Amino acid sequence: MKRQSATFLLRWILNSVGIWVAIRLFGSEISGLTSVWTFVLAGLIFSLVNTVLKPVITILALPAILLTLGLFTLVVNGLMVYISLAIAPGLSMTFANSILAGIILSLVNYIISSALVLQREEE
Repeated sequence: MKRQSATFLLRWILNSVGIWVAIRLFGSEISGLTSVWTFVLAGLIFSLVNTVLKPVITILALPAILLTLGLFTLVVNGLMVYISLAIAPGLSMTFANSILAGIILSLVNYIISSALVLQREEE
C-alpha cells in the first residue's frame, strides 16, 4: 500500500509538471493569475481521471483503436486531458491541442512507469 501511494504521488507531481509544460506550449490560462496550486490541482484531477475514467473509455473505444491500429489511443489520451482541464479552474485548451498535450503526458507517464519497473527489478 505504501508503494502504491508513493507511485500515485510521483505520478501526480510529474503530471502537474507535464500539464504546466502543455499549457505553456498549447493552452491558455483563463484567469491569467494561475499559481502553482492550479497546476497541482490540475495534475491531481488528471491523475484521478486517468485512473478512473480512462480504462472505461479505452474499452468503449476498443473497436476504433483496433481499426486504426492503436492510433485512436492518441484521441483517448487527448480526451482525458480535455476533460481534466475542463474540470480544473483557470485552465483551458482546445481539443486538438489536448491531443498534443496528451502525447506529452503519455511520454511523462511512460517514463515514470519505466523508472518504476527498473526500480522494482533492482530490489
